[in-house]
Amino acid sequence: MIKSLLLFFSSHISKLFISLVIISLSNFSFAAGEKISYPQLNWSFSGILGTFDRASQQRGLQVYKEVCSGCHGMRLLAYRNLKSIGYNDDEIKAFAADNNVNTINDDGEVVERPARPSDKFVSPYPNDKAARAANGGAYPPDLSLIIKARPDGANYLHALLTGYVDAPKDQKVPDGMYYNKYYSGNLIGMPQPLYEDGVEYADGTKATPDQMAKDVTAFLAWASEPEMEDRKRLGVSVMLFLFLLTALSYFAMKQIWAPIKEK
Repeated sequence: MIKSLLLFFSSHISKLFISLVIISLSNFSFAAGEKISYPQLNWSFSGILGTFDRASQQRGLQVYKEVCSGCHGMRLLAYRNLKSIGYNDDEIKAFAADNNVNTINDDGEVVERPARPSDKFVSPYPNDKAARAANGGAYPPDLSLIIKARPDGANYLHALLTGYVDAPKDQKVPDGMYYNKYYSGNLIGMPQPLYEDGVEYADGTKATPDQMAKDVTAFLAWASEPEMEDRKRLGVSVMLFLFLLTALSYFAMKQIWAPIKEK
């Protein structure tokens, strides 16, 4: 019995030690690289009580559709999920029908049909090789989880989209590359996507690059974690319950031990 316990603890201690070594090496590698500080914005979905801004999300969807979807897909998001940001069934059907998907008919032939609400967002490319071929060998990342996939994801994406500036005079920018002050190394293969009045917002909001960057970031933050609001509500409810339970337990203890203390 004692031998088994020793083997159990030694095994777990070894795993813990290895994990600590890996974390230390990772931190060292990050420290060795150039650290970029992104502007810290006050996002509506930040904090314990944060919620999504539905109007901003809908504008962000428009930016994604008109600007980003030509290169970047969202393979984890279905059209019917848009109901969560305020669209009704008819609007979702119309939005989906603007895209075509390949399916197999009864004769086993591949045919195109309009996308349905149950379909995932249609990719701009038929396959990964076509995506690379269209982008000089670089694969444009899928945006479904982009906010969760990057440290400080929301601020990172907003900074990246608004960080295109003229390169310093002593900085040579190769053909096919662009200068971005918030990108590691400052040279990025993606051309500047957002320009003044690049889209015409349905609600009349002025479409500045900063506004469009905020809106598409809000939309992608929701796409990366659509259950965030429910999770936060549940967390607050659990904390309130635990606080109430702690208070009741304290007063119950005082009531139970009061007679004994008096003796």
